[in-house]
Amino acid sequence: MEDKLEQLRDEAVVAFREADDEEQLEQMRVQYLGRQGELREMMKNLGSLAKEQRPAVGRLANRVSQELQQAYEQRQQQLAEQAAQELAERIDVTLPGRAPRVGRRHPLLATLDEMIEIFLGLGFNVAEGPEVENYHYSFDALNYPEFHPAMDEQMTFYISDDVLLRSQTSPVQIRVMEQQSPPVRIVAPGRCFRRDTVDATHCHTFYQLEGLLVDEGVTFADLKGTLEVFAHEMFGPSCHMRFRPDFFPFTEPSAEIALTCMICGGAGCRACGYTGWMEVGGSGMVDPTVLTGVGYDTEKYTGFAFGVGVERLAMLRHSIDDIRLFYSGDMRFLEQF
Repeated sequence: MEDKLEQLRDEAVVAFREADDEEQLEQMRVQYLGRQGELREMMKNLGSLAKEQRPAVGRLANRVSQELQQAYEQRQQQLAEQAAQELAERIDVTLPGRAPRVGRRHPLLATLDEMIEIFLGLGFNVAEGPEVENYHYSFDALNYPEFHPAMDEQMTFYISDDVLLRSQTSPVQIRVMEQQSPPVRIVAPGRCFRRDTVDATHCHTFYQLEGLLVDEGVTFADLKGTLEVFAHEMFGPSCHMRFRPDFFPFTEPSAEIALTCMICGGAGCRACGYTGWMEVGGSGMVDPTVLTGVGYDTEKYTGFAFGVGVERLAMLRHSIDDIRLFYSGDMRFLEQF
């Protein structure tokens, strides 16, 4: 009797495990555990056993019943989980199709592309350089005086004493002039880094586009005319440009560039500090010391240089009053462009 119970248990466990669906599993349950099942039929023969054998066989029968019930429930749970997974993975062909998400240019890069396109139309070429620069190209070659505030660790990200993250793309100008004789007409786009406190109009990481033109007879009027054409191409004839005297070590004379704040139309808002003007960069005539440093004849050649922040122009372009939105990663904001 005990051997038959154990054999029945082994057969039933295998049958439960190999059941392919709920219907087949239920059939196995009825066959082995039902009221007319094999286990019940075997239990009916318990009375024919000797009196001293009945307790041991009875305990074995109860244990077999519990083990079969556990095997049944375990397989039932497995089949339920498989069915749920298949349902989740099933493709409902009656539903409308889902269009794939289409990528697009980030508004900063799109603005930078548009700026470059304008200057290409004015005869400039694109030049690029490393984001990790050395001290010579970042300061010495650009005529920075000793102990200038820009060299301080509070303003610049230093990797070592002689290696740093560039704070502007001006080093590209020096690299190009060292390798090319005049005339030179380039724009240098790229990412820059400064220890700026992040606020509505400043960020520690930003994009910049610098320009350089060196040739015979270049004047400040050429600089102003070039930038005015750029501003009108970028924002239309309603955009005005303002030059104010400023100081940059690599240009003399130097001027700050400001454009009409297109966010408020010149009325004044948070983005422009309620002045109606948005400062976008600096400009000026290339200092003769810089030209001499790359071997140019300053008696023959003059040039102008300028640098504008891409974020500032993108803010004006799209009427955005906080630069931090560009770097927020919020797709609700970025999908508008």
